Amino acid sequence: MFCYQCQETMKNQGCNLMKGMCGKEESTTDLQDLLIYTAKGVAAYSSQIRALGKEDKPCEEVNRYLVNSLFITITNANFDDTVIMEEIKKGLVMRKHIKSKLEEMGINLDSKYEGKKYITWNAKNKEEMLEVAKTVGVMRTENEDIRSLRELALYGLKGLAAYTEHALNLNKVNPELFAFVEEILLATEDESLGVAELTTLVLKVGEFGVKAMALLDEANTSTFGHPVMTKVNLGVKKNPGILITGHDLMDLKRLLEQSEGTGVDIYTHSEMLPGHYYPELKKYEHFVGNYGGAWWEQKTEFSTFNGPILFTTNCIVPPSKNANYNGKVFTTNASGYPGWKRIQLDKNGNKDFSEIINLAKTCPAPTEIETGEIIGGFAHNQVLALADKVVEGVKSGAINRFIVMGGCDGRDKKRDYYGEFAKKLPNNTIILTAGCAKYRYNKLALGDIGGIPRVLDAGQCNDSYSLAVIAMTLQKVFGLEDINDLPIIYNIAWYEQKAVIVLLALLSLGIKNIHLGPTLPAFLSKNVADLLVREFGIALAGDVDEDLKKWNLI
Repeated sequence: MFCYQCQETMKNQGCNLMKGMCGKEESTTDLQDLLIYTAKGVAAYSSQIRALGKEDKPCEEVNRYLVNSLFITITNANFDDTVIMEEIKKGLVMRKHIKSKLEEMGINLDSKYEGKKYITWNAKNKEEMLEVAKTVGVMRTENEDIRSLRELALYGLKGLAAYTEHALNLNKVNPELFAFVEEILLATEDESLGVAELTTLVLKVGEFGVKAMALLDEANTSTFGHPVMTKVNLGVKKNPGILITGHDLMDLKRLLEQSEGTGVDIYTHSEMLPGHYYPELKKYEHFVGNYGGAWWEQKTEFSTFNGPILFTTNCIVPPSKNANYNGKVFTTNASGYPGWKRIQLDKNGNKDFSEIINLAKTCPAPTEIETGEIIGGFAHNQVLALADKVVEGVKSGAINRFIVMGGCDGRDKKRDYYGEFAKKLPNNTIILTAGCAKYRYNKLALGDIGGIPRVLDAGQCNDSYSLAVIAMTLQKVFGLEDINDLPIIYNIAWYEQKAVIVLLALLSLGIKNIHLGPTLPAFLSKNVADLLVREFGIALAGDVDEDLKKWNLI
């Protein structure tokens, strides 16, 4: 195995032993490489169908397959070899079907893809799959700069696919995005593309990332309403509860509907916290609060919750063998873990959560781990409703700077930096955030400026689009030609591939001088990293006091 797609990869070089730092077994990582390779084979044929304008119901199945295959391979999403192998088998059948369909039209692509094993390989069992997998991993690209740019594009594409799947689950689609997924999958196998061409493609991934984020924003807000400023309870009630985590708001909606009137309360964990901000979700009386913090704290927090847990997407931390919540965890969508029950769509496109609800009824109420409340709901619509106050605050000097501190949290000790940075910011600054990085500072008593909280939480990492909309709107309000002239500093934490697409999206919008941490990605070769520094001013977050001085904040 070799994997270096996440921030905690071994020694910031790459996981290459029998198990990854995330907890994935060697076989799981290898099968995920093979799943991506299989998706490339499907894309080779499906892109031709799309180019011919022959899209139909089967193409809808291909669209979902491609984005879901990418989503499955995101860090901490799926640890289940059986699930991944089933997706691989599905892809092989799909590849064969589309090839036959093209041949019926008199089109044979064998010469176009001559020598490309992703359109020819097959396997009958796991052992044969693993043999093929050993030949299709990251390191088969020998040139480190080409490899770096291919992987940067691919990891950004994984984040884009996640956003696209969430929108698809809410019946919002943009055909351009599916065509682009095929384009990038095939580009990462194109030997004719050099550093210059791949660099252009990487920026194009960011451009299409903005489109995916905009689509998801439309899907969420048209379904659930625009997020509004909301106080979220951190304590617990006396009823038994279900803890829902991950990112898929449609699953949260289904769970709330099916559990209403059952005597079971629903709590959010980690990235599901922003569910409380949406009018169509917050109206449920048994939707009572948020339990715990970021994803990496789940081992402790799941143990004290007592009730069942539903993972709607990543991020899973493998439990210890004697964890008291084993047997109470369910997964759905792209997520999976060996021994945890999966809940899938039925033939009518519905999900049945009754087993989770019935299990919850037999469990004690959650053990209280904290009390109080936190405020969120500051997506672009809510912030722009406060635009007059914001503009007046900037003009009067009450607001000196906005600090974008979105992104991911994680287990690295260096991430203490973000909490300390927030504590030391002067009182005339406002933090704009989205993603689980907020758990480093969203429970601190940082106060407000003229009634505007100093931490404005736009929502999930999926909602980072709001931060871009806010910046672009402020640029217009202040009549600035260059978005980089705004009083905004970007100090972003990253962990996995959804943070990669956020970074690429910001770069595509022309935003420069972004600080990234707690480490630079291991998949950036020295030359690619130098290019990002030279062209975009990317820098590594460092010492808190030094960074504050650099930005004239102390």
